[in-house]
Amino acid sequence: MGLFDKLIFNQVKRRELVLQQEGPKVEAVAKKIKLRPFITISRESGSGGTPIAKLVAKKLKFKFYNKKFIDLIAKETQKRKALIESLDEKDRGMVEDIVQSFFNPDYVAGETYFKHLCRVMMTLAKKGSCVIIGRGANFITSDYGGLHVRIVAPFLVRAGYTAQYEGYTIYEARERMQKFDKERKDFIKEYFGKDPSNANYYDLVINTAELKPEIAAEVILTAFKKKFPDWKKYR
Repeated sequence: MGLFDKLIFNQVKRRELVLQQEGPKVEAVAKKIKLRPFITISRESGSGGTPIAKLVAKKLKFKFYNKKFIDLIAKETQKRKALIESLDEKDRGMVEDIVQSFFNPDYVAGETYFKHLCRVMMTLAKKGSCVIIGRGANFITSDYGGLHVRIVAPFLVRAGYTAQYEGYTIYEARERMQKFDKERKDFIKEYFGKDPSNANYYDLVINTAELKPEIAAEVILTAFKKKFPDWKKYR
């Protein structure tokens, strides 16, 4: 059982205790939580996930959050505080309650970072109207709805894309892809105990071997609008 599974297990046990004590009252509050439309995108290295995510965000006029930005906010207290406080008091309290139910004061630095990462991700999801790429966003925000997408392509195709668009030789491209793919899988395994390649964790998996970024983006947009037909009122 991975770290995230353990945290979820603890949270579920706490919820069960609360429900036993408060019953219908808690269930009624839960039904009032409004989920806003957003998109998470997981991708294999070199599959075109980042440009596709940017295209989707641009077409929807959503904010785009990549790994570097998420890490920056998760690590810098003031920026994290500003983001959390941009929610209204009720929503902010709900996010904090969920995050705090995951953790106890005895966790070490690595898990402390993960705690801040969860807080940032869930805040962005609660605000909605955004596209979040990487960092296990689909796992962290799974209770918030959203459209969860995975972008993939065969290894040699991805190596060709990387060499062509980033200026590497085909051998350098292969090495970089193997390195990044391993880092991403290790991150997901360490914190969530999951395999990001498992299609069951996504609403939509797109193979870009034969699809240009523009077409892949249109597929995502179609799925998103089908899932959230009233998405415009939240923008």
